[in-house]
Amino acid sequence: MAVRIIIDSASDIDQKEAERLGVNFIPMQVQIADKEYLDGLDLSHEEFWKLLPTCNDLPKTTQINPYRFEEEFEKIVSAGDEAVVITISSCLSGTYRSAVQASEKFKGKIFVVDSLNASLGEKVLCRYALKLTKQNLSANEIFEKLEKKKSKITFLAMLDTLKYLKKGGRISAVTAIAGEMLSIKPIIEFIGGEIKNIGKAIGAKKALATLAGIASKRNIDHDMPFGIVYSGTDDTMMNSFIEKNAELWKDETDKLEPYLLGSTIGTHIGPNGLGIAFFEKE
Repeated sequence: MAVRIIIDSASDIDQKEAERLGVNFIPMQVQIADKEYLDGLDLSHEEFWKLLPTCNDLPKTTQINPYRFEEEFEKIVSAGDEAVVITISSCLSGTYRSAVQASEKFKGKIFVVDSLNASLGEKVLCRYALKLTKQNLSANEIFEKLEKKKSKITFLAMLDTLKYLKKGGRISAVTAIAGEMLSIKPIIEFIGGEIKNIGKAIGAKKALATLAGIASKRNIDHDMPFGIVYSGTDDTMMNSFIEKNAELWKDETDKLEPYLLGSTIGTHIGPNGLGIAFFEKE
């Protein structure tokens, strides 16, 4: 009997990476204009960032419904296996509730974790779960360890534009216009499953320095998964950030995996953003 890890596409894991990692992947549905895609399956992250500037309206992401989870659970349990499901924060999507509802039919076999995160924050929790599967633990034991550790994840990010937050109705047009005129770059963090504004700076250079300064004051656990994510079609800024802030990763820079943000969070963040995620020590 094996323990499978199930992840949704809000983690920015796509089908190809899921196959490489050995996780079960369930994509969210994304509607762009009048066409519907499966995120990370028939819409790659690169394709999404090429399409986004052409959209008059924001793409719409649909939560994964209980039926799709139940189909996946049935296959796993029928094969004699157990599973731990990691979902996008329940504060951002009903996907967690769908997974819990579907799991009720498979009590003792399927365990659902609300990551209280998304994108890279959800991904580092998945990578920790994969490490645990190599320790001959049961699904319930892995679930309990993830529940304990997920509160130690820090996901910080710098936004380059307020345009997409305005389009999504998350900030007013006046705030967005003023912010764009002054080149204000917000610094955000996932706190309690929600995206919170924790700072701002004028210009990308100062914003990235602020982001690094905040991270440097956290007690990063380099023995746990960590990573960096960027949005858009150009990774130049991310590569520069890695080089200038090598002290954040000490002698572990070679383990710093760069990722491209996908559509679920990228729709609201917009291009030229940058985020880092890591576990803090106990």
